[in-house]
Amino acid sequence: MRKKTGTALAIFAAGTALILAGCSSDVPATNPSASASADAGAGTGETSEFFVQADYDNEIALRTTSATGPSDKPWEQALNPQNADTAKYKKAGPYNLCFSNAGVGNPWRQVGFKNMQAEVKLHPEIKSFQVADAESKDDKQISDITDLLGKGCDALIVSPNTTATLTPAVEQACAKVPVIVFDRGVNTKCPVTFINPIGGYAFGAAGAEFLIEKVKPGGNVLALRILPGVDVLEARWGAAKVAFDKSQLKVVGVEFTDGDAAKTKTIVNNYIQRFGNIDGIWMDAGATSVAAAEAFEDLGKPFPAIVGEDQQDFLRMWQDKKLTAVAPTYPTYQWRTPVIAALKILKGEQVPSPWKLPQPTITDANLSQYVDPSMPPLHYAMCGCSDLPGYPGDWGGK
Repeated sequence: MRKKTGTALAIFAAGTALILAGCSSDVPATNPSASASADAGAGTGETSEFFVQADYDNEIALRTTSATGPSDKPWEQALNPQNADTAKYKKAGPYNLCFSNAGVGNPWRQVGFKNMQAEVKLHPEIKSFQVADAESKDDKQISDITDLLGKGCDALIVSPNTTATLTPAVEQACAKVPVIVFDRGVNTKCPVTFINPIGGYAFGAAGAEFLIEKVKPGGNVLALRILPGVDVLEARWGAAKVAFDKSQLKVVGVEFTDGDAAKTKTIVNNYIQRFGNIDGIWMDAGATSVAAAEAFEDLGKPFPAIVGEDQQDFLRMWQDKKLTAVAPTYPTYQWRTPVIAALKILKGEQVPSPWKLPQPTITDANLSQYVDPSMPPLHYAMCGCSDLPGYPGDWGGK
């Protein structure tokens, strides 16, 4: 996905509905040296400079790799772990942990942050947990990191707002304290570890492969993206493009929705009116998947095969309306792992670097395990939070 570095460290991170309107982005250019085998006619456009073949190959392989770690705690599991020696960071507690957050501007990030706060409560050796919210602004997050470093952080956790722009600030922090990056990546190897599930390529491929299986050859597919320039979202589309370019499906459009439900519905409506029939909807994040499906319902059209995510409103609609659907996930349980990693590092214990977590996919076969009417519509099923203090009330559940 990104040619700015050739490493897996720098390629991932963002979530599922990871970014919504108002987020800044590192806007990619096209990659003139990339293969253009289907660029001219498949409707998927040119290959982004963010696409890195080696990282794509690695993620596709990780989808069938068995994880190590506690079977009931996927946020502590790791795929193909290569451990980093952290002996030089060992120090006596209690500890002051700091967290520079890109923001909490969408439900995925809100659920994740609640997970992180609750995980902190499980560890009495954490004497303070200082958080700075960048409000989805690069310049504010750069300033936040500088401010936090002046507050006696023993370790700094960072979820970058964007990839390239935050890299220098992260590198400056690495010179002072152990840094743990998660969710979205940066273009440097200086953090002690980078934590996220398998990543965007695996997510994007899962959705595209589902549509290739379910939509008849020659069928019309509409691809809906949130915004350009965020590594995990670029990776999702990069993997989907690879799959679609090899298929017999017709990608009739690739549109940015800004993560807005009303805009999503308008775009889908316009494509239905234009083409008469849309057979599949691919999405790089599922927060507006219900709106996309409702556009068909409003026009009296049959639901298409659709890619969503593990948000409860979509899962319930899927179950109630018997949709032909799949939900790749970017689990919010990953927000627990950086706290665990920070404590291991400060105790001089080895940690996987990078720390790749499992990334399950919800299908018809396991859908019933994840539908939970007691939780709010915008709650993410892969939170791994049912054992945390305050659950379910702090997450809005009954």
